Amino acid sequence: MHIDGTEGQVQANKQVFGMKERGQVPDKDPWPVAPEVRKMGVKGPSFKPQMEGVKRTLRVTNPLARECLGELMGTFILLMFGCSASAQVKTSRETKGQYLSANMAFSVGVMSAMYLCKGVSGAHLNPAVTLSFCSLGRVPWVKLLPYSLCQVLGAYLASGLVFLVYYDAIMDFSGGNLTVYGANETASIFATYPSEHLSLSSSILDQVVGTAMLMLCILPLDDQKNSPAPDALIPPIVAVVVLGIGMSMSSNCGGAINPARDLGPRLLTLTAGWGTEVFTCYNYWFWVPMMAPLLGGMVGSGMYLVFIAWHLPDLPTNPPIDSSSTKPTTEVWKQPPAPEKEGVELKTAVF
Repeated sequence: MHIDGTEGQVQANKQVFGMKERGQVPDKDPWPVAPEVRKMGVKGPSFKPQMEGVKRTLRVTNPLARECLGELMGTFILLMFGCSASAQVKTSRETKGQYLSANMAFSVGVMSAMYLCKGVSGAHLNPAVTLSFCSLGRVPWVKLLPYSLCQVLGAYLASGLVFLVYYDAIMDFSGGNLTVYGANETASIFATYPSEHLSLSSSILDQVVGTAMLMLCILPLDDQKNSPAPDALIPPIVAVVVLGIGMSMSSNCGGAINPARDLGPRLLTLTAGWGTEVFTCYNYWFWVPMMAPLLGGMVGSGMYLVFIAWHLPDLPTNPPIDSSSTKPTTEVWKQPPAPEKEGVELKTAVF
């Protein structure tokens, strides 16, 4: 297959053919083509120089700004999956999905978001996770506020797009009346709200326990002193953890365990027609999924340090290798921790 391109390419081809007829070999291909394209027999101009120019123009050079963009996009993907599933389940009256569908969608969102941005920002996707990592010394405190704001913004933008995609279905389901209460309420598609029977103290406990469980389960995944998971498998493992928490600890008040996941969509509903009721309902309950997960993340991180991390053996600098030994390599360094070394040495994680 031969595909001619622009007039300039035609002239260049004529020049090359003329040189070959005279027994001359051109110094270089005047129209470089990517190797994989050349294998297909396609000849045409390469747009690599133009794309390099666009890349140089749009590339963000500030490291913190790049990381914030990663957190924004990651949280955007997370909420796109989660809120879309919630909208589908709610507006179809559970004929096109059930409660499990939303939990699974959030889990897929976590996995996809982590693969998307973990190489840029670490894929925290959650201010409670960022706060916990800052307290552990794995992330500088200066990143806490920018990360959190971008996570909330990403959640807000995703919720807005979900609202547009499901606008007709939401209006048909609610009869055009966007409310927080009643059989046809639609606010819970986006933010979380407590069950009617739930007390304030139980709500706080629910969010603290759920977020603590999250941190307890993800902190060991890249702790080299423990049994770390392969880096490429961390996103699906975290997704399964989130799925487990959603399936077991979300009936009380929606299982937010993430301030950005709740505040961003709640701000969207405030501006999209639900009004201030999304903040004043249930006696101003909105602050619970904002503050309790932050406390829960700190509790979970502290529990991991006190009960697990501080009791793990120190990694040897040069572990002895015995080729004749059939014992697993992990047994080489299974010795009591050195008394003079305290604290936890956790590698920066990608969550």
